[in-house]
Amino acid sequence: MRTRNKQKRIQAFICLCVVCFILYKYLGFFQSVPQMDVKTIKKMGLNTNSSQFTLEEKPFCILGGSVHYFRVPRPYWRDRLMKMVACGINTLTTYVPWSLHQPEKDVFNFHTQLDLEAYISLAAELGLWVILCPGPYISADMDLGGLPSWLLRDENMRLRTMHPGFIQAVNTYFDKLIPKVVPFQFNKGGPIIAVQIENEYGSFAKDQRYMLFIKEALQSRGISEVFLTSDNINSFKSGGVDGALRAIKLRKLNQRIVQELSSVKPNKPSLVMEYWTGWYDTWGDLHHVLAPEDMVSTVRNILRRGMSVNLYMFHGGSSFGFMNGADSDPSYRALISSYDYDAPLSEAGGYTAKYHLLRDLFSQFNPKGHNLPDIPKLRHSDSYETAIMFQHLSLWDALSFAEGPFTSSKPVNMENLPANNGNGQSYGYTLYETTITRGGMLQSGDNVRDRAMVFVDRKYIGLLKRQILELAVPDGKEERTLSFLVENCGRAHQGKDLDKQRKGLVGDILFNGIPLRGFTIYSLDMKLNFIESLNQAPWQNLPESPSFPGFFMGRVFVYSYPSDTFVKLPGWGKGVVFINSLNLGRYWSLGPQQSLYLPGPFLHSGMNQIIVFEEKEGDSSVQFEDSPDLGMETEIE
Repeated sequence: MRTRNKQKRIQAFICLCVVCFILYKYLGFFQSVPQMDVKTIKKMGLNTNSSQFTLEEKPFCILGGSVHYFRVPRPYWRDRLMKMVACGINTLTTYVPWSLHQPEKDVFNFHTQLDLEAYISLAAELGLWVILCPGPYISADMDLGGLPSWLLRDENMRLRTMHPGFIQAVNTYFDKLIPKVVPFQFNKGGPIIAVQIENEYGSFAKDQRYMLFIKEALQSRGISEVFLTSDNINSFKSGGVDGALRAIKLRKLNQRIVQELSSVKPNKPSLVMEYWTGWYDTWGDLHHVLAPEDMVSTVRNILRRGMSVNLYMFHGGSSFGFMNGADSDPSYRALISSYDYDAPLSEAGGYTAKYHLLRDLFSQFNPKGHNLPDIPKLRHSDSYETAIMFQHLSLWDALSFAEGPFTSSKPVNMENLPANNGNGQSYGYTLYETTITRGGMLQSGDNVRDRAMVFVDRKYIGLLKRQILELAVPDGKEERTLSFLVENCGRAHQGKDLDKQRKGLVGDILFNGIPLRGFTIYSLDMKLNFIESLNQAPWQNLPESPSFPGFFMGRVFVYSYPSDTFVKLPGWGKGVVFINSLNLGRYWSLGPQQSLYLPGPFLHSGMNQIIVFEEKEGDSSVQFEDSPDLGMETEIE
């Protein structure tokens, strides 16, 4: 027994030595070459080291489309993105609007309609890659290009530069935003394959240090995917930054553009970051359309040259509320509420001729053996019974529900009002009141931004705006109230004068050559809580001759599950429509837009409330029809 046990111990010892030797050699091997194995196993993200993109080490053509989550009702996100996939698109591009995510200096919103993480997760679920454009400036044809208006409380503010106040605000915003998107990068198993730095900085280019700062701000917070910039051909060279791929924006591709791209970035992949499928509309203009054949011809030309493309927009949606921007060059023109853009998917998500032509084209770039999914079934639009407006509330009777009054010797612009927890007023109307004791002449000196309805003792006497700088006031010796109802029609979304986009009365109004003084000011931003508070207001049965400006209330009944519809207001002049207290946007008989898109999710089964704020002339009814009216069309050249 002793001998046998001794032999067993020797055998066990020998076996242990052999096992230790094997483990040593095995572990030593992996310790000596860990990087080689990791590289072999891990898939590579988007790569720009050759003349063609690669993704996961395979040639990759970006077939992208822009859809802004903030312009599409959240219940419709899945529908719109599924239609992208069915069209053959492989990459979703979206901007991130700072102004909506940080409406006040100390308030952030990434919930419900603004749940960016949920939107990116949905894209990943549906098999879409993502190009993220976090700004801070995005343009997107939004008020102030997506920058929050409270930045303009600083009278020395220089937006999109290294101005300390702006940089501090950007850092605070990025500290909240970027950690939310870092986990969605490709290298962490997510769908984000590229991140755009700012937007069109070449056309602004006021500070050469700025773009490098934004890039480093993104990198330092964990962004490590491909960086890119995006500019028009005329500012292509001045908008880039080292370490970022330069992409281009265009409507037509010609040989000059191709040569410019090749000279600036040889042996790099080419990306048309914004191919404009249509265009936006401004009040007083026509509805812009681009022929489907012209659009698909240009996209085909881009792809034949081995370039990648992103369609701006694939689906535009709506600039609900007061989200719209404005043109400022050569003259001021505010954008309409619809952001249909004549895109492949209409404002309500309907298929257009462009969609079907693109689907045929993109199917040719689909991997062999992979057929495009069937196109999703269209949602039904409905006509509802006309809403009879049966109650009326004068603007003057609604003032007790507005924020204020604030008193000031001089006029105070919207942004510097002590409203919204000291963040100023962003959107809507502001009422300025003072007293006069005689008649005479008002001179605004271009200090009205953007339109001011003028009243004496609450009776309308005329309009002051950028093109109308003088107005006569009727004679009168007794003390009377002079009122200015000033509307922010939309801040410019681009150009070099972003710092000058303050609204309301931005300077003195002269009366008989003397500046008016002693103002009482009301903030009428018409946010959700204000409209809801009007339920407690002293509404009256609609009189035969209602006063203006005023609020009009009616009801629309919806059977069973609500469908999309379109609000039409023949006989009304200019104002804003609220459905169940939600701001749909502006209407104006001036056109081109003659209807407002009302998504089904904004309604509920049964009775729904409609409130119309009308400035000057109204009707007693509002119509709901099953098709839009975006006005007379003009072809984009």
